[in-house]
Order: sequence, then structure tokens, then C-alpha cells
Amino acid sequence: MKFLTATYTDVGTRKSTNQDSMLVQQADTAHGPVLMASVCDGMGGLAKGETASAAMVHALAQWFRTGLPALLAEGFTPERLHDEWARLVNDTGRRIAAYGAGIHVDMGTTAVVFLVVGSTYYIMNVGDSRAYRIEDAVYQLTKDQTVVQREVDLGHMTPEQAMMDAKRSILLQCIGASAIVQPDFISGTVTPGQVYMLCCDGFRHVIQPQEFQQMLSPKALPNKAAMEKAAAALTELNKARGEDDNISVILIRTR
Repeated sequence: MKFLTATYTDVGTRKSTNQDSMLVQQADTAHGPVLMASVCDGMGGLAKGETASAAMVHALAQWFRTGLPALLAEGFTPERLHDEWARLVNDTGRRIAAYGAGIHVDMGTTAVVFLVVGSTYYIMNVGDSRAYRIEDAVYQLTKDQTVVQREVDLGHMTPEQAMMDAKRSILLQCIGASAIVQPDFISGTVTPGQVYMLCCDGFRHVIQPQEFQQMLSPKALPNKAAMEKAAAALTELNKARGEDDNISVILIRTR
């Protein structure tokens, strides 16, 4: 499997700092090419959200350099991957919490992580950053860990109501602010000619799924230049429609 990738991030129209952090790394291994990508959306007083998201991205980058090669050499299994990622999330969360306590600031971060090994993708999710697959339609691969999503699951709210609710960004857990984090894990099959999108919530609040499908389908993204142009255009569309949060996206096209 080969990959084309594009990233784009913007501070947005209201905030003075960009609290999002992103990661894209690739390597050739005995198992073939592997790719890992992540979007982390930080939050915290005194503009410390970027510290929390950067800490999570740094931990993931270190794991990709040392932990993943060891896992591949010793015998890669989904169960071992889940154990390592869950431990990484909670260890990093404790470091973020300790740092925040030292400066008297509550801080934390979401994390959506996408890893391709062989013909399988593995996703870890904490919070409300998302992973999508975009083909003939837009498929949301992750489920938000939010108060409104819980209400939708319980039948107390419709998805349309959840999209407009003032509490839509209140998280059930996040890395650094929750004592114990329980990530969601998802996996599936990767084939050539697919597009995957990772994004923070600021990238998708005011964009409709059909617009993502029109601008980000495999046919619309034949090369890296087209991917970069589409990511920038959607970011500007977000801002024109009044999105005031930080805006970040990673696009991955398989070949």
C-alpha cells in the first residue's frame, strides 16, 4: 500500500492560538509500508491547550519510532496494539495533568489516531475529533465521546438536534482531564483508491457530508496538489460560514 497525504491547519477567526496538533509519519517495514496519522484538539485555560495536544502528538511520534517496530518484530496483534495505545494515552494523560496542576491550569486533549499496517487500518479515538472514509458516500468511522452523542444513543435527542445543541462540545472524557481514559478502537480493511480524513471538530461543524463527498472523493483528489487545495478551500469555507474554532484536517489517499 502506498499513500498520499496532505495536512492543513488554521487558527480560525476568533482564537489567538492554535490548540490543535497533528502528526503524519510513514516508514518501510518488513510488513510493508506503514502509516500513522493523528489529530489532537487541545483545551485548557491560559491558552495551554496547545501544550496538551503537543504532548500527545510527541508521545505518539515516539511510539511510532520505537514502540511500533518492537511490536512488529515481536508479533503484531490488535490486542497488543490496543493495550499499548491505552497505556500510552493514560501515561500521557497523567503527565499532562501533573503539569497542569503545577501551573494551576486544567488542560486536556482529544486524540484520533489512524494506523495502517498491511491491508488493515486501526483507529483509536478519545473525544470528538473524527475519522472518516470518503468514497461514493461519507462514512464516519468514529463515534464522538460527548454528552450530546450519549443523549442520541439513549434516544433523548436526534442527530440533527445534537448538531445544534450548545453542549455539543462537552466531552465525556479527554486525555489529561480524566483520571482514567478508555479509548474506542475501530479497525477495517484498506484498499487502494480510498480517501480517509481525520479532523478536529472545528473542521466539520458547518460543512455538510455531501460537500465533503463532492470535494474529497477519490476522483476529486488524484494527486497531492489537489488534496492540499481541497483542504485549504474547505478551511476557508468553514471560516466564511462563521466557524470560530481552530480548524485542522489530515487527508490520506491510498494507492
